[in-house]
Formats: sequence, C-alpha cells, structure tokens
Amino acid sequence: MKVIIAAIGKEKSGSVKDICDSYMKRIPWAIELKEFSAQKNLPENKLKEKEAELLLSAISSKAKLIVLDENGENPSSIKLAGLISKWQDDGVGEIAFLIGGAAGHGKQVLKKADYTLSFGKLTWPHMLIRPMLAEQIYRIYTIITGHPYHRS
Repeated sequence: MKVIIAAIGKEKSGSVKDICDSYMKRIPWAIELKEFSAQKNLPENKLKEKEAELLLSAISSKAKLIVLDENGENPSSIKLAGLISKWQDDGVGEIAFLIGGAAGHGKQVLKKADYTLSFGKLTWPHMLIRPMLAEQIYRIYTIITGHPYHRS
C-alpha cells in the first residue's frame, strides 16, 4: 500500500514535526508527506482553487482520496480501518489523504473525494492534524494486521 499525505502549509521543525515523523517511520506502508504553499493574498475562493490544484497534482489518478473536512464523517478507528482494508481487498494500491488550508477545500477536491473524514466537531490547527493523521494511519495498519497497538 502506498499512502500520500498532501497538505497545504509547510511543517516547520519542532516537536509537532517530530511526532508526525515518529508515526510515519512506524508505518510499514510506503508513506510520503507532500507539502504545498499557495499565494496567501488571493481572494478566498481563488485561494481554495489554487490549493485544490496543488493538492490534486500530488496524487495519481488511481489513488483513493480521503479528504479531511469538518463536514465529513467522524468514524471510529475500526470503521476507517475496515474501509481501507476493503479497498486493499479490492486491489487499491494507493490512498491519498488531503489536508486543505485554513479556508477549507476547493470544490474540485470535495467532488473527487472517495471518503470525507472529520476529526470531530472541534477546530484543530492544520499543523496538529498531521501528527494526528499519521497516528491514525499507523493505528489503521495495526488494526488491519492484528497488531496489539489498538486495544478495543
């Protein structure tokens, strides 16, 4: 399985990046973080369009897209692992998680989403979502493989 995390904003060095890197190193799947920056002084709708183009440029046409969005589903880790396990069984070899900018995702990203994921009703800083997502990807891997990391 190949996993791409495509995100708006560049993660600086420090403890948040270290946590994200720590989980990414634990994941046996091929995983890559692709970061993008768009010109900030654009009107919000143009900024979202530009960010959408950047995010979509990071993924192949074969990838299943999981878009992180506040209006998405808030599944349990087991349910999300079940979805990804089903995709694996169906022959999917690549999954991309897309993290938008502060204004949210452009329409073209939301239209292409195979699944829209929310980390709850709370608002999280975009840079904290990365280590949270990396941990969930690791947790999903351990659930699928029967590793004892996830205790339920």
